[in-house]
Amino acid sequence: MKHCLIAVLIFTLFAANPLLAEEARDFFKVGVITSLSGDLATGGNVTKRGYDLWADAVNAQGGIQIKDKKYTVKLFYADAQSEPSQGASAAERLATQEKVDFVLGPYSSGVTLAVAPVLEKYKIPMITGSAESPMIWKQKFFYTFGTVPPVNYTGATPIETLTKLNPAPKTAVILGSNDTFSKATAEAFKDAAEKLGIKVLKFNIVPSGQDLTPFMSAVKVLRPDLVAFGGHDEELINLVKSLRQINYTPKALLMHYGVTEPAFIESLSKDAEQVFGASVWTSSVHAKSDMLWPDAASYGKAAEEAFKVPADYTQAGSSTAGIAFQAALQKIEAVPPLSEANREALIKALEELEIETFYGKLKFAKEGEYYHANIGITPLTIQIQNGKVVIVGPEKDAEAAPQYPMKPWGER
Repeated sequence: MKHCLIAVLIFTLFAANPLLAEEARDFFKVGVITSLSGDLATGGNVTKRGYDLWADAVNAQGGIQIKDKKYTVKLFYADAQSEPSQGASAAERLATQEKVDFVLGPYSSGVTLAVAPVLEKYKIPMITGSAESPMIWKQKFFYTFGTVPPVNYTGATPIETLTKLNPAPKTAVILGSNDTFSKATAEAFKDAAEKLGIKVLKFNIVPSGQDLTPFMSAVKVLRPDLVAFGGHDEELINLVKSLRQINYTPKALLMHYGVTEPAFIESLSKDAEQVFGASVWTSSVHAKSDMLWPDAASYGKAAEEAFKVPADYTQAGSSTAGIAFQAALQKIEAVPPLSEANREALIKALEELEIETFYGKLKFAKEGEYYHANIGITPLTIQIQNGKVVIVGPEKDAEAAPQYPMKPWGER
């Protein structure tokens, strides 16, 4: 009877917390939640390339070195389908059924905000290599980190670059798509513009996926020097097409994520020329590392060989998320499967992490408005010049001078 009671208690304990019922293994189970389908699939697949490249590079070396043994990594993908609710369901499944050790997180901020509370519940660490909304870090999720700084950390840099031009833009219209990341981007542009003396003629949040031509027609009437837009990849491409359709060329056109994505130049060709963007990484930045890729150029080369397209900062940030976990695991010398105590130690190790990578310095904030976001890297202003992404600001990092004003569409 006594033995039966003990067996029942053990079964009850495992049933109550399925994360306890895990066998020993010689590999790390890595959950990946990103948008592989739906409206955000283009960006979701950029994060996938970054996560895959990290896993392939680690496993090519035999795995993550913990003491005298190496442990490979296996990625367990869950498609968020570009929907926060689907992302939350995916997180639940990875935690309770796959029993993953840690998670590489979503492409979009909206999905990240839905996933994070689920992983808090199961005490599973997550690093997103993409999401940039300040709302994530204001929530102060204990188990969530990000390698790309939030847009309120990076958004002022391109505006600062533009105000140093001669003559500088004096007026602006700033729009943002109605989602978590895009609204935050537009707000960051607006705050920076107003602080730096650019008059904002109009600020508007527009429905996601909306035909932008009517909005651009209204902008044309105002004739601002600068048009700035916060949105995702397809929306940025459609904005440029709308401006060309109504034949309005502002002196400067500024966007954020998506300008550095290969699909932007491929889709727009010469119409992508001279568009400004915000970034935190290109393959030409001066970054050195002892882990996996010795510098930015070598990562860029490896990425292009693997996927036949240039790497952007989201792909690079996603690979860096894997490196962060790798370095922290080595620091605490934890082997799979990770216990709850291991996972909490992993969080503490991530908070203390300060390493140089091909992506630049990796350092997560331990307090304040950027809590658990990477604050180690320098925001950049980029511009498309001759079909390539070129750093044009800040001056100390610039590879070329900004081209301004934009050449009219009809003269390209």
